[in-house]
Amino acid sequence: MPAPRLDKFKKYFGKHKPSIQEIVREPTAGGIVFRHNQDGGVEILLIQDAKDRWTIPKGHIEEGETAQQTARREIGEEAGLNEVDMLGWLGKIHFRYRRIDRLVLMTTQIYLVRAKGDTNAIQKEEWMNGIKWFPFAEALDLIEYEDIGKLMLLAMKRIRQEKL
Repeated sequence: MPAPRLDKFKKYFGKHKPSIQEIVREPTAGGIVFRHNQDGGVEILLIQDAKDRWTIPKGHIEEGETAQQTARREIGEEAGLNEVDMLGWLGKIHFRYRRIDRLVLMTTQIYLVRAKGDTNAIQKEEWMNGIKWFPFAEALDLIEYEDIGKLMLLAMKRIRQEKL
Protein backbone atom coordinates (compact mmCIF):
# COMPACT_ATOMS: atom_id res chain seq x y z
CA MET A 1 0.00 0.00 0.00
CA PRO A 2 2.41 2.75 -1.09
CA ALA A 3 -0.34 5.27 -1.89
CA PRO A 4 -1.06 6.50 1.69
CA ARG A 5 2.66 7.00 2.34
CA LEU A 6 2.97 8.98 -0.88
CA ASP A 7 0.01 11.15 0.19
CA LYS A 8 1.72 11.82 3.50
CA PHE A 9 4.91 12.74 1.68
CA LYS A 10 3.03 15.13 -0.63
CA LYS A 11 1.28 16.70 2.36
CA TYR A 12 4.61 17.83 3.78
CA PHE A 13 6.70 18.35 0.69
CA GLY A 14 4.19 18.95 -2.09
CA LYS A 15 3.46 22.57 -1.15
CA HIS A 16 5.77 24.97 -2.88
CA LYS A 17 5.88 28.70 -2.49
CA PRO A 18 5.10 30.80 -5.52
CA SER A 19 8.27 31.90 -7.26
CA ILE A 20 9.53 35.42 -6.69
CA GLN A 21 7.94 37.69 -9.28
CA GLU A 22 9.15 41.05 -8.05
CA ILE A 23 11.77 42.65 -5.85
CA VAL A 24 10.46 45.59 -3.82
CA ARG A 25 12.57 48.13 -1.95
CA GLU A 26 11.06 49.61 1.19
CA PRO A 27 12.89 52.52 2.84
CA THR A 28 12.00 52.86 6.52
CA ALA A 29 13.24 54.84 9.51
CA GLY A 30 13.03 54.57 13.27
CA GLY A 31 14.70 55.37 16.51
CA ILE A 32 16.42 53.95 19.53
CA VAL A 33 14.45 55.94 22.08
CA PHE A 34 15.90 56.40 25.56
CA ARG A 35 15.26 58.15 28.85
CA HIS A 36 16.96 58.26 32.25
CA ASN A 37 15.12 56.71 35.20
CA GLN A 38 15.14 58.18 38.74
CA ASP A 39 18.44 56.42 39.52
CA GLY A 40 20.07 57.90 36.41
CA GLY A 41 20.05 54.57 34.55
CA VAL A 42 19.30 54.46 30.84
CA GLU A 43 16.03 52.88 29.73
CA ILE A 44 15.15 51.97 26.15
CA LEU A 45 11.64 51.95 24.69
CA LEU A 46 10.71 48.73 22.88
CA ILE A 47 7.53 47.73 21.13
CA GLN A 48 6.32 44.16 20.77
CA ASP A 49 5.01 43.41 17.30
CA ALA A 50 2.10 41.16 16.36
CA LYS A 51 4.50 38.17 16.23
CA ASP A 52 5.69 38.87 19.81
CA ARG A 53 9.09 40.16 18.72
CA TRP A 54 10.54 43.11 20.64
CA THR A 55 11.86 45.86 18.40
CA ILE A 56 12.13 49.65 18.12
CA PRO A 57 9.53 52.08 16.75
CA LYS A 58 9.99 52.38 12.99
CA GLY A 59 7.97 52.69 9.81
CA HIS A 60 7.85 53.50 6.11
CA ILE A 61 9.23 56.75 4.76
CA GLU A 62 6.39 58.61 3.08
CA GLU A 63 6.75 60.72 -0.04
CA GLY A 64 8.32 64.09 0.70
CA GLU A 65 9.63 63.02 4.12
CA THR A 66 13.24 62.74 5.20
CA ALA A 67 14.29 59.64 7.13
CA GLN A 68 14.64 61.77 10.27
CA GLN A 69 11.12 63.19 9.87
CA THR A 70 9.81 59.65 9.45
CA ALA A 71 11.56 58.46 12.62
CA ARG A 72 10.04 61.36 14.59
CA ARG A 73 6.55 60.75 13.14
CA GLU A 74 6.68 56.98 13.74
CA ILE A 75 7.79 57.43 17.36
CA GLY A 76 4.82 59.76 17.82
CA GLU A 77 2.39 57.38 16.11
CA GLU A 78 3.65 54.11 17.57
CA ALA A 79 4.45 55.25 21.11
CA GLY A 80 2.54 58.48 21.64
CA LEU A 81 5.83 60.30 22.33
CA ASN A 82 5.74 63.63 20.53
CA GLU A 83 8.31 65.48 22.65
CA VAL A 84 11.66 64.09 21.56
CA ASP A 85 15.19 65.27 20.79
CA MET A 86 16.63 63.82 17.60
CA LEU A 87 20.29 63.41 18.59
CA GLY A 88 21.71 62.10 15.35
CA TRP A 89 21.97 59.20 12.97
CA LEU A 90 23.26 55.87 14.33
CA GLY A 91 23.34 53.80 11.16
CA LYS A 92 21.22 51.73 8.83
CA ILE A 93 20.17 48.12 8.86
CA HIS A 94 18.94 45.82 6.12
CA PHE A 95 16.19 43.22 6.31
CA ARG A 96 14.89 40.98 3.62
CA TYR A 97 11.80 38.90 3.74
CA ARG A 98 9.30 37.28 1.46
CA ARG A 99 5.77 38.58 0.96
CA ILE A 100 4.00 35.88 -1.09
CA ASP A 101 5.61 36.29 -4.55
CA ARG A 102 7.70 39.36 -3.69
CA LEU A 103 11.13 39.69 -2.19
CA VAL A 104 11.09 42.77 0.03
CA LEU A 105 14.41 44.53 0.64
CA MET A 106 13.96 46.84 3.59
CA THR A 107 16.52 49.46 4.61
CA THR A 108 15.95 51.15 7.97
CA GLN A 109 17.70 54.37 8.97
CA ILE A 110 18.10 54.43 12.77
CA TYR A 111 18.40 57.59 14.90
CA LEU A 112 19.30 58.19 18.53
CA VAL A 113 16.28 59.80 20.19
CA ARG A 114 15.84 61.20 23.71
CA ALA A 115 12.27 61.13 25.03
CA LYS A 116 11.15 64.30 26.86
CA GLY A 117 8.03 65.36 28.73
CA ASP A 118 5.87 62.67 30.33
CA THR A 119 7.72 59.59 29.15
CA ASN A 120 5.38 57.30 31.13
CA ALA A 121 2.46 58.35 28.91
CA ILE A 122 3.34 55.81 26.22
CA GLN A 123 0.47 54.31 24.25
CA LYS A 124 0.59 51.26 22.05
CA GLU A 125 -1.11 51.04 18.70
CA GLU A 126 -3.78 48.40 18.15
CA TRP A 127 -1.54 46.06 16.11
CA MET A 128 1.10 45.85 18.86
CA ASN A 129 1.24 43.24 21.58
CA GLY A 130 3.14 45.51 23.94
CA ILE A 131 5.17 48.64 24.57
CA LYS A 132 7.46 49.18 27.54
CA TRP A 133 10.55 50.93 28.89
CA PHE A 134 13.33 48.48 29.76
CA PRO A 135 16.66 48.94 31.55
CA PHE A 136 19.35 48.99 28.85
CA ALA A 137 20.77 45.50 29.54
CA GLU A 138 17.29 43.93 29.51
CA ALA A 139 16.35 45.73 26.28
CA LEU A 140 19.55 44.44 24.69
CA ASP A 141 18.63 40.87 25.72
CA LEU A 142 15.06 41.22 24.42
CA ILE A 143 15.75 42.81 21.04
CA GLU A 144 15.06 40.28 18.29
CA TYR A 145 17.31 41.71 15.62
CA GLU A 146 21.07 41.47 16.04
CA ASP A 147 21.70 44.52 13.82
CA ILE A 148 19.48 46.68 16.05
CA GLY A 149 21.31 45.31 19.09
CA LYS A 150 24.62 46.47 17.63
CA LEU A 151 23.20 49.96 17.10
CA MET A 152 21.84 49.94 20.68
CA LEU A 153 25.41 49.35 21.92
CA LEU A 154 26.60 52.24 19.76
CA ALA A 155 23.75 54.37 21.16
CA MET A 156 24.77 53.56 24.74
CA LYS A 157 28.38 54.45 23.97
CA ARG A 158 27.27 57.86 22.63
CA ILE A 159 24.95 58.47 25.61
CA ARG A 160 27.85 57.83 28.01
CA GLN A 161 30.60 59.63 26.06
CA GLU A 162 28.50 62.71 25.30
CA LYS A 163 26.66 62.61 28.67
CA LEU A 164 23.30 62.73 26.89
